[in-house]
Amino acid sequence: MPSITGTSSLYACAAIVAATAFLSAQPAAACGKVTIADMNWASASAVAWIDKIILSSGYGCDAEIVAGDTMPTIASMTEKGQPDIAPETWINASRQVLDKAVADGKLVYATDEIPGGAIDGLWIPKYMQEAHPDLKTVADVLKHPELFPDPEDSSKGALFNCPSGWSCQITTANHYKAYKMKDAGFTLVDTGSGAGLDGSIAKAFERKQGWFGYYWAPTAILGKYDMVRLDPAPGVTYDEAYWDSCYSKADCDPTKPSAPAPAPIKTVVTAKFKAEAGPAYDYITKRQLTIEQINKFLAWATDNQATGEATAKYFLKNSEAIWTAWVTPEAAAAIKKSL
Repeated sequence: MPSITGTSSLYACAAIVAATAFLSAQPAAACGKVTIADMNWASASAVAWIDKIILSSGYGCDAEIVAGDTMPTIASMTEKGQPDIAPETWINASRQVLDKAVADGKLVYATDEIPGGAIDGLWIPKYMQEAHPDLKTVADVLKHPELFPDPEDSSKGALFNCPSGWSCQITTANHYKAYKMKDAGFTLVDTGSGAGLDGSIAKAFERKQGWFGYYWAPTAILGKYDMVRLDPAPGVTYDEAYWDSCYSKADCDPTKPSAPAPAPIKTVVTAKFKAEAGPAYDYITKRQLTIEQINKFLAWATDNQATGEATAKYFLKNSEAIWTAWVTPEAAAAIKKSL
């Protein structure tokens, strides 16, 4: 028969174990079930899986990936409160709807997934700028059509456009008209498809030839190939009213060039998730990536034909210094153990 002292010690130990178990369960209890939208493009899918792994392994959430796309996901979050998280939302596509939902207290802009947003515009290979340091702006390139030959007619320069049906096909065509590129000796090249656009860049790099055209980031191509985004011609700025009323429309003849429109990218969550998720929501507010970081893991994903889940695991295994700053030390230890 144990002594009174021994019995008290046993009770004390049991109490400590019970308290520890209770405290350990708190993040899971606070977080509960979480649904995360996996959008239908590579960067958004990878970030969705990063969130799933971190929330599941680090914060005890019952995290589930659900299929999504920008407009239907935002509509569902606003009307039904599901999914809980849209990790990568290009808000220009639905700004008015989103701003109203945020103002009405239904949704929350939890963080800028990419501080400063995405970037797009007209680019050239970095090796071209290194060989010709004067090529810093669009206007500089237009002085040298011979450096960026049209594959069908080397006597002219080429501006590579987006495929038909993409919004960037319209804006790039308007760049072509507004900068009077035809008069400068350039043709507007229809790349036919996304693969055709990417292939034109890959071919130029293989041959170390000039390439001039539209692209954007974050993307695998800019993670794989070292490109330089050109500044607009001196004095060219972005005017939202001009962009919306003319530059983004196919049936408008622009009277002047425009700088590219800003492209903010945010993580959107439901108000319910913010109110109830506790530390899991704190993680979401801290989870930010630079374009260079995303380009890097997208390039790996393309080279390895990786899924969003595999890309997320690659990032978590190879970029601890980045993601451990988003989470608590306890969560970081649990996530590392799970990988």
